[in-house]
Amino acid sequence: MIALGCDHGGYALMQEVKKHLDDRGLEYKDYGCYSEESVDYPIYAKKAANAVADGECEKGILICGTGIGISITANKVKGIRAALCHDCFSAKATREHNDANMLAMGARVIGPGLALMIVDTFLDTPFSNDERHIRRIHMIEE
Repeated sequence: MIALGCDHGGYALMQEVKKHLDDRGLEYKDYGCYSEESVDYPIYAKKAANAVADGECEKGILICGTGIGISITANKVKGIRAALCHDCFSAKATREHNDANMLAMGARVIGPGLALMIVDTFLDTPFSNDERHIRRIHMIEE
């Protein structure tokens, strides 16, 4: 299960992501927002991040205008490693090296075509399980 969260700036792109996840047959839970009416992104970032941290969802995808605020907020939740990615290389590297459990993107930074490729890269790339990466993740969590 994938936790989804966005603000008004990310709403339209999140609709594209949801359709893409549906096409792939992947289950998700939408924690909002539910329109382009102005909202406060921390509300939705926290809801989705808590779902991942609590184990209700395995991974999460967050979208706001830049991806910055929503990723900062998610990373305040214990156990969350949210990575702001605007390219496929970063999405692959953060899964392999950081075992990131949430992807953040900025709808005003990238378009839907690239965003969907980033989503696929993030969801399809496994953690490397290399000892050095495990050690570094433990250092982050301390």
